[in-house]
Amino acid sequence: MTLRHVAGRVWLFPGDPDPGNIRPGVAVVADDGGSVIVDAGQSPAHAREIQGALAAAGLPAARWLVYTHHHWDHVWGACAWPDVEIVGHVAGVEPLRAEAARPWSHRYLREQVRANPRLGPSFRARALAMDSWADFEVRPPTRTFTDELTLPTGVRVRHVGGRHAPDSSVVLVPDSGVLLLGDCWYPPPAHLRSPADGPDLAMAHGLLDDDVEWYVSGHDEPLTRAETRAALAG
Repeated sequence: MTLRHVAGRVWLFPGDPDPGNIRPGVAVVADDGGSVIVDAGQSPAHAREIQGALAAAGLPAARWLVYTHHHWDHVWGACAWPDVEIVGHVAGVEPLRAEAARPWSHRYLREQVRANPRLGPSFRARALAMDSWADFEVRPPTRTFTDELTLPTGVRVRHVGGRHAPDSSVVLVPDSGVLLLGDCWYPPPAHLRSPADGPDLAMAHGLLDDDVEWYVSGHDEPLTRAETRAALAG
């Protein structure tokens, strides 16, 4: 799989369309001072695929890694990104420290699913993603923010919160007209979801901006502003 150009200096390593694989897209914002990677990939193997695509495209090496939120499929690849500053909202720090302390292995995943069957889809996807646990670690952010942070590359990271994850943040690339949404407007994760939970359309409407042409969610195809407005109107 190769990087797809979205607009300006923004590229996308597409996610897996099979929802059972739980593999989101990962964005790259190219900059001469070092690229910004938005989300780490769902495993070290996934991260290495992205690194290969980055090199093949001739884009600058990664300097910053931004978490849109702390869920495993967006952060488990972080240990495979060397020499990067990891940026994330402060609300994600404690959940990631707790995750880092868990004895991750295929056996542990099976035990957890037996204890709580609602974890099955997520934990089976984790098992499929991980071909080896050697040198694996969950990495909390090394640089945190509370409301908004602008990186030296001009990339802006803004906290939006919401029901999917309390630390959900969006990433704006103003000069490219791209807003990277992560999973912010999605319903809560499946094991926490009730039948009444659905997408947060009010949040999605609130993120519409005439200066943004492309909206990129974690598990969906990028949409233009017109496509996004039409989807929300429907």
